[in-house]
Amino acid sequence: SGYESASSMGTGFGIAYLLLLLAFYVLLIVANWKLFTKAGKPGWASLIPFYNLYVLFDIAGMNGWLFLLLCLPIVNIVMLILLYINLAKAFGKGTGFIIGLIFLPNIFTLILAFGSAQYQGVKPQQ
Repeated sequence: SGYESASSMGTGFGIAYLLLLLAFYVLLIVANWKLFTKAGKPGWASLIPFYNLYVLFDIAGMNGWLFLLLCLPIVNIVMLILLYINLAKAFGKGTGFIIGLIFLPNIFTLILAFGSAQYQGVKPQQ
């Protein structure tokens, strides 16, 4: 009857959605691996929870242990914004890219990883 076909159609869309989501997450894993290697860090470090944040803060020229501040409400938002600012600068990107990282981090991480951006490190403050 009509309900059975509607139910199976919903299940089909659900499975397709989950597969698409899985493919996107795999792409993000590959992008993070590439981002780490571009910065001269081991790619496998991007796979280890918490350690990957430590290394990402290091790539952005920040003290790696600052990632622990991500556990604090409100402070975590400020720390992520600072991370994205420093990460964009470390790859030679400007204000527009920083705004992109803040509001669409997954998309701009893909651009950073697969684009032509080269890791320049963080220049010391004058």
